[in-house]
Amino acid sequence: MILENDGIRLRAVEPEDLELFYLWENDEDNWKQGNTLVPYSRYILKKYIAGSGKSIFETGQLRLMIDILPDERTIGTLDLYDFDHYHHRAGVGILIADPSDRQKGYASAALACLVKYAFETIGLHQLWCNILESNAPSLNLFMHHGFTICGSRKEWVRVNNGYETEHLLQLINPQK
Repeated sequence: MILENDGIRLRAVEPEDLELFYLWENDEDNWKQGNTLVPYSRYILKKYIAGSGKSIFETGQLRLMIDILPDERTIGTLDLYDFDHYHHRAGVGILIADPSDRQKGYASAALACLVKYAFETIGLHQLWCNILESNAPSLNLFMHHGFTICGSRKEWVRVNNGYETEHLLQLINPQK
């Protein structure tokens, strides 16, 4: 299966994921990565989950849950967003929610699956992501998978004591 790799599986969002979404989307530590400052209600998240079965071609986004195999414990999400059908590109976002699950190769395995799926199944020409300069683990993860820094926005994101630089990374499909 294209959405399994090295002990993880990417799967569609299910109604049973509501409480995980509620916790993760309302965790203030995640807000600066996602450019939000407001909590989400269960009602709004329930509506999002109900519509998540639509195609990326309809909604412009795709969220997949990251499960560890064989116990199928859900540890995070992987997103394709700002999908541009004409230019064949999309942004990538990843969240491994619990810090104890980070630095174990799960994000790397999930990203490898997503890149393969995006290029081979969806037919994208490129993927991109925005990563804060202080987020060395994410920068290393994406660069390990062939993404390169193609630009930087100085003092772009407001943080507790000022502003932080954000890097734009791209991965061009080598087959296109």
